[in-house]
Amino acid sequence: MLFFLFLGGTDLHRKNKDIHRDRRDFLMTKHLLSIFDLNDKEIWSLITSARKMKSHGRKGSQLAGKSLGLIFEKPSTRTSVSFSVAMYELGGFPLILDVKNMQWKRGETVQDTARVLSVYLHGVMFRALKHANVEEFANSSSIPVINGLTNKEHPCQILGDLLTIVERKNIKSAKELKKIKVTFVGDGNNVANSWIAAASILGFTFYLARPQEYDPDAEILEKGLSLAKKSGASINITDNINEALSNADVIYTDVWTSMGEESESSERDMDFKQYQVNSSLLAMAKKDCMVMHCLPAFRDKEITSEVMDGPNSVILEQAKNRLHIQKAVLLYLLKGKNRK
Repeated sequence: MLFFLFLGGTDLHRKNKDIHRDRRDFLMTKHLLSIFDLNDKEIWSLITSARKMKSHGRKGSQLAGKSLGLIFEKPSTRTSVSFSVAMYELGGFPLILDVKNMQWKRGETVQDTARVLSVYLHGVMFRALKHANVEEFANSSSIPVINGLTNKEHPCQILGDLLTIVERKNIKSAKELKKIKVTFVGDGNNVANSWIAAASILGFTFYLARPQEYDPDAEILEKGLSLAKKSGASINITDNINEALSNADVIYTDVWTSMGEESESSERDMDFKQYQVNSSLLAMAKKDCMVMHCLPAFRDKEITSEVMDGPNSVILEQAKNRLHIQKAVLLYLLKGKNRK
């Protein structure tokens, strides 16, 4: 009897150790839900890592034996393909999960889904309708969760865009990034929100030129302005297009109507008419100004085909760099992480 009691005590001690270890791992899990989850050194490290892998060729084995779940509540082209190919080229396995075909849609809770996927996978990329969905998922996940786009932020897009700017402008350090001016023309949407976050951390000048009723997220703007005091960033929200474009190194635009806002399309088309990125607007910026768009684009609406296909455009290069920055993000979050 004493022998069995001793064994039971040992098992209980081992079980308690496992529980404490799992709690520690859960608390130490690093997620990328927002640009605010990174500091300036981490952002620069991701850019440097992406450039190194880009120059050394596409195939590797750094994530051999690792698996990444890709959850989609929204349609996707670049995010889906770039993360899948990035995982494959690092030696890992990408598994695309359409929410419509998951038990989630039959009533399983987000928490239960996150806990179960944490057992099977090494990481999850989640492209969600609402930012709260990704946060709720991450709160119950013991593996890294990556925001592949929400209504509030699009962090991986901006990281890839920064990679493109660094390459094109031959920027050698995070400190040199402070010298650039990025002007976003259009809606204060999720992409604009992530640009505000990036500027506030890295210390560069950012302008959002928009109609007054299309402001960015108030919480993000408040946090960005607070961080800007330390980084030296200049963050400006204005309807003065001339001021916003004057001396700009980058002109950035996006669709005027984001997914889920289709009912507002006609009204938005009217409100944003003077914010179309065309040759006249481009002439207000620096001669070598880069034109960027995160895609998909509605040609000759928010941007003219002339500008989109013109010599200042780096739009295709942006899309290409999504692959390389996703690799850097995956290595940063998944390498060395072991499923329990």
